[in-house]
Amino acid sequence: MWYRVFGASEVEPTPAALAAHLHARGLAVEPHFKGDDLGWTSGELRFASGSPVLLARFLTKEDDLRDDLNAHAAELETMDYSPNSGPLMERVIQTKQLVTLRKPVDAPDEVLSEKVLEEACRFLAGATDGMYQIDGRGWFTAAGELLVQEY
Repeated sequence: MWYRVFGASEVEPTPAALAAHLHARGLAVEPHFKGDDLGWTSGELRFASGSPVLLARFLTKEDDLRDDLNAHAAELETMDYSPNSGPLMERVIQTKQLVTLRKPVDAPDEVLSEKVLEEACRFLAGATDGMYQIDGRGWFTAAGELLVQEY
């Protein structure tokens, strides 16, 4: 399952701030990130056992994201049952950075991994003036409010 954060800001959310946020919520993960001169590009949030949560950060100016963003916008266009789909579609098109998070397939503690993923999304969306999407569940504000349900 994929989680995606669509950031409207170019501000880089630091791995240290993300880890501090998760630790403050009682979520014990060990962060490992890699990057380049533009900031972090990939990372792992490791648990005591099992596979980690994998993260990747893409910048609209540097990475070829336009097709991906257009695909997400087109999907939102089909969700006309929600009054939020149009404004969200516009926000997706204007995304400055995209962070993807992948749920571990062999997490020994599903509840813990879900909490880590959702808290990471909320933090990253808040830090980038963005929103997030969870496959099969929907689109959410940085505070976790459901904007569009996925069916």
